[in-house]
Amino acid sequence: MTESNVLDRTTHATPLVVRAEGPWDTSLIPSVAIDDPLFIAAAGRSGRLLPAAVHDAIIDFVDDPGPAGALLIRGVPVGEVPPTPDSPTAATGKDRVSEFNLLTIARRLGQPVGYLPELGGAVVQNILPVKAAADRQVSTSSRVDLAFHTEAAFHPHRPRYLVLLCLRGDRDGLARTTLASIREVAPLLDDHTRAVLFQPRFRTAVDESYTGVRSARLGSPTSVLSGVWERPSMVLDLDLMQGMDSEATAALAALGEAITQRHTGVVLEAGDCLVVDNDVAVHGRTSFSPRFDGTDRWLQRTFVVGDLSASAADRIGRVIATTFDA
Repeated sequence: MTESNVLDRTTHATPLVVRAEGPWDTSLIPSVAIDDPLFIAAAGRSGRLLPAAVHDAIIDFVDDPGPAGALLIRGVPVGEVPPTPDSPTAATGKDRVSEFNLLTIARRLGQPVGYLPELGGAVVQNILPVKAAADRQVSTSSRVDLAFHTEAAFHPHRPRYLVLLCLRGDRDGLARTTLASIREVAPLLDDHTRAVLFQPRFRTAVDESYTGVRSARLGSPTSVLSGVWERPSMVLDLDLMQGMDSEATAALAALGEAITQRHTGVVLEAGDCLVVDNDVAVHGRTSFSPRFDGTDRWLQRTFVVGDLSASAADRIGRVIATTFDA
C-alpha cells in the first residue's frame, strides 16, 4: 500500500502499511520507571490487547518481512507530547503512553534491549536533533544525510529489529527515513559482485555514537551477504564499512550504487511506528532544518533481539554493555 507521504524510488517496494483501527488499551501501564522489568513485562502482556490487525501484521512480519523489509503501523497512540527537548537525555515530563505502546510492539517482535554506549543504555531512547551533532553521522544529526546502514553493523550482538515511533514529525516534511532492502537491490547486482559480497572481505569501524569520536579502527573480516543466495541477509554500513582489497571495494561500491538507484522512504508523522528488519533492510535519513524551538521532529527508538541468551555474558539486565576502543 502506498500513501501520500510514502515515496517510491524506481521500483523499490514500500513498507507494508497497517492502520491501528480501534482503541489501544493502556490500562496495564504500571507505576514504575520505563526501564523497570515490571514495565517491560506489562508491555509484553499488553500485546494480547493490541488491535487485531496490528497484532496479526506484526506476527506475519516476523515470519516474512516482505520485499521492503519494513512494516509501518499508523495511528499508534503517543499520549500528550510536550515540547521537543534539546537533548535525548533531558527530562521531558511526558506521560508514558508512547513508551508503553512502543515496547508492546517490540515485545511482539522479540526482546527489547538497550546498548550501554547509546544514551546510557536506555531501552527507550529519544531521537531528536541536537545542535552539536548536526553534521555527524549519528541519529541526532540534521544537516547531513544519514548514510544507509544496518543498525550496529559492527556489533557482535546487533539487533534483529529497529523500531521507531514518531511523537512529532518534521513540520517541513524534509526528514525522510530512507530504506533499501537486499531483496529489492540484489537483482541489480551481477553474479560476480554478489559472490564477492558473500565472502569475508570487508571490515567495519565502530559507530562514533559508541566511542565518542570517529574511529579508524576496523573490526574483524566479515561478509556483507550471508545465508541463501536467492534471499540473503545483509549487514552493511556505507559510511563505516571498507573492502579489504580492490575487488571487494568495487563490489561494495556497486552495492552502494544499486541502493542509490533503488530505495524508498517515508516521512514519519505523529503516531507512525516503523519496524525495520535489520537483517533485510538498511536505513538512513535525509537532512532537514530543525528550529530548536520545541517543535522539532521527535522519535522514540528501541532495539529488539530475537532472544537474550546470546548476549548474556555482555548484558546487565536488558542493557548490552559491550565496549569498543576508538
